[in-house]
Parts: sequence; structure tokens; C-alpha cells
Amino acid sequence: MTYKDIKSARVALAKGTLTLPELLEGYAHTITKKNPEINAFTHLRLDEAHQKAEVIQAKINNNTAGKLAGTLIGIKDLICQKGIKATCSSNILENFESVYDATVIEKLEAEDAICIGRLNMDEFAMGSSTENTIFGPAKNPHDITKVCGGSSGGSAAAVAAGFGNASLGSDTGGSIRQPASYCGTVGIKPTYGRVSRYGLIAFASSFDCIGPLTNTVYDAALLLGTLAGEDPRDATSSDQTIPDYTQAVLNPVNKVKIGIPEEYFGEGLDDEVKNRVLETIQSLESEGAELVPIKLPHTEFAIAAYYILATAEASSNLARFDGIRYGHRADQKKLREELQLEEKELKTQISSANGSELAALEEQLLAMDTPLNRLYKQSRTEGFGLEVKRRIMLGTYVLSAGYYDAYYGKAQRVRRLIKQDFEDAFKKVDVIVSPTAPTTAFDLGSKTSDPLQMYLNDIYTISANLAGICGASIPVGFHSNGLPIGLQFMANAFEENKLFNASRLVERLFE
Repeated sequence: MTYKDIKSARVALAKGTLTLPELLEGYAHTITKKNPEINAFTHLRLDEAHQKAEVIQAKINNNTAGKLAGTLIGIKDLICQKGIKATCSSNILENFESVYDATVIEKLEAEDAICIGRLNMDEFAMGSSTENTIFGPAKNPHDITKVCGGSSGGSAAAVAAGFGNASLGSDTGGSIRQPASYCGTVGIKPTYGRVSRYGLIAFASSFDCIGPLTNTVYDAALLLGTLAGEDPRDATSSDQTIPDYTQAVLNPVNKVKIGIPEEYFGEGLDDEVKNRVLETIQSLESEGAELVPIKLPHTEFAIAAYYILATAEASSNLARFDGIRYGHRADQKKLREELQLEEKELKTQISSANGSELAALEEQLLAMDTPLNRLYKQSRTEGFGLEVKRRIMLGTYVLSAGYYDAYYGKAQRVRRLIKQDFEDAFKKVDVIVSPTAPTTAFDLGSKTSDPLQMYLNDIYTISANLAGICGASIPVGFHSNGLPIGLQFMANAFEENKLFNASRLVERLFE
């Protein structure tokens, strides 16, 4: 037996009509049957989960269980769990085992949630389709010929496929919201700093956020309330007061001001997606919401600014993966033999050369790699995938001497202008609406050879990360092609309660 949402499962557990081991067994049956096809989970912990279920069931019987008892949750494979592999879907961390728990894992387990396994993702969270992964692509439960989005594609697919009633993902430029849209789930990107990043393997440190994916807005509010809070181990975490988000869901206010940015409803947007989003907010207007046209004038620069800043931070963050301290290491013996052979061949050529040719060969000999440098290069060459290499190269370029001010410095200034656009808009409205993605889920393999087209899938989500504000994707029915459509709300920094209020109003329309 399974329950689609945490709230229903908790009610059944409290009444005694369901036990936690029974609930877990229901999900385990579904996972065993469907995961080989969907490929959302890369590693399962069902034996350990069954042991925890017995312990927590005893606490339920004694009325001492935490508020997340009945939550069976999958974890994106870049959030550290002690004694468990955290691979980031990359060869370079294929055998890396974490030595500590992330703060979010500690908080989940303190409230008796059960972590049932690790979820597929784009390598180091770099992608929009969960195709850049050593585990093979995750697939959309609504149509296995389509992508499930990314980089938290496994997290969205697991919830949509009924493999658990929640999952954790990370959002750097839309990596929770976009897959939530493609798979028809609720996905929350909290305000930057609202949830501790301690234990999150970084892609871009000033953008990354951990957040929940669920089947209902209430469940997302319940989980975020647990995850949020200041953490002394994360200097960027905020001490802002955390309201009870579930109250915004249980008692939503109809009179909400919804900003409609003209920049988000123009060229490149699928007509059916556009019409469904507009019809939905018009329904909210008939119930008391006020629709306010707004402008976000620097939106056109968001993609460029994001991919300069995020790749720069990725280049810096991923420098630590060098094959020396941990992670994949190339075959040192083989590399040493190759270097010796190269050196011998050069010396042979030098012995018979003269003039300018001799000088060039001697220069080559002097410039040869040391064994250590060759080890660094080969370990990273073998360990990183194509997309990660592309972003490291882009980031290194924009940070290089002569280009730093022209690219990185200018992108930082654009980021501030985008943030100012939102600050000005939120003086007039409570939330801003847009499609979550310009289309529904696309065909597997259709964009892997065109990075720019892949990057454009995040066109509506990136700005929230640049501005550090919060965002949500809520399902609003289906396209004529049978795939889910997602509507995005964005709210000002640390105003997730407004986000949940508006999201619940939308959710009620489709119940």
C-alpha cells in the first residue's frame, strides 16, 4: 500500500489503519517493478530502511514519533550521507564515500523521515535532462521516451513514479523547478541561505539551494519548514525567522497580487503552455486575485550572466577534484612509462637535429609535464564528463587575466541589475508568475549535441537564482501531448509563505 502524499500517510499511521513497514513495503514493490525502466534511483537502502521503519513504528505507537514519520524520501546524489557513496553521477567520485551527514539529512532523520536511496542526476548538477550521468539517463514516468528534466531529474521522476512521497534536489539555475514541471510534481527552490548547504557538493556556491520535491504543496511546506534554519557550519545560512509554512497552505488568502512579466510570455514559448498558465491565473483572478502587468527589463541578459558566473564558480569549486586526496586517480605506473617514452623519443630527435629544429625540440623537452602534472590532467580527463569539462573551460576562460573584467565583472553587475528588477517588482506585487519551462519534456537525446538549446530550457528559472529569491513549480494539468505543464511562482527573499499561499490557490483549481 502506498500514499501519494505525506499528510495522508501520517493520518493513516496515526489511526493505525497502516503501519510504516507496510507503507515502505508498498513503495519498495513499486521501485522494484518500475525503477529498472525509469532509472531514478541509482542506489537503494531498503534493508536499512526496513530496520528504521520498525523503530519508528514503535515511536508512532507510543505517540513519540517526529513530524516526518511516514516520509519516505530519496536523496539527490550530491547530498552527503555518512558511510554512503556520493558520486554526483561522475566517474571522478564513483567510489567516494561520505564521512559525514549533510545538515539536511540530520534534520530529516531527527524528525523520523526515512531516506530510502540515492537519486540519479546530471553530473555535478550540470544539465537540464539527467542525461549527463554515469548511471544512464533517468526517464520521464509519463513517457519513457522523454527526459525527466535536470539536474534533479531522478528526484522528480522518483516522486512522479510513486517511488516515495518526497525527494530532495538541488537548484542552481532551475534544477528543482524544471524537472518538477516536466514530471508533474511540486518543486520548491528556497531563498538562498534559507536551507544550509553544509554537505552539498558544490556546483556554484552563490547559486546552489537544497529544496524538496513532493506531490502536494502542503508536503513541500512541511518539508521546507523542517529543512530551513541557520547553521553555524554554513556561513551563508540565514538567521531569518522561519514561519509555519503549512499555515499558508491550510489557510490561503485569495486576495494576492500576481505580477505578470511581459518578458516571460514572448517568443519561444509553446502556445499551449502559455495559454494554460494564463488561464490558470485568470481563474485565480475570478476568485479575488489581482493581476498586475510588470516589467523585468534585464531578463534578456539572464542566461548570459548566469552561464558566466556559474561556470566561473564551477571552475573554482571543481579544482579540488584532482585525483590526489580522493576520487578517481589515473594509473600512475602507466603515466610514468608514457612520460619516460616521450622523453626518450624527444632526446633521440634532439641528437640528430640542428638549428631552429634543435631549439624547438629542446624547448619541448623543458616544457614536458612532470609526473604530478600528468597525473592531475589524466585523472580529470578520465573522471569528468563532456558537459562538466565544457563548463570548467568556460569558467576558467572568464576568470583568466585580460577577460575577468570584461566577462565576470560585467556579469556580476548585470546580476545586481536583475536583482534590482525583482526588488522593484515586489514593491507592487506579492508573487510573480511565469511558465516553469518553455515547453513540455523533450525527447531523450534530442538536445545532447546542442548545448545552447539545452541551456535555454532554464530561461524562466535562472533569474530567481541570480536574484537569490524563492520559487516554486506547480503542476497545472497536461498538454495535448499527454505531458505535464508547470506554472512557476517567484516571491521575494524569505517570503516563502507568500509562495506557498499562491501555490495552494493554484493547486486547489486542479483538485
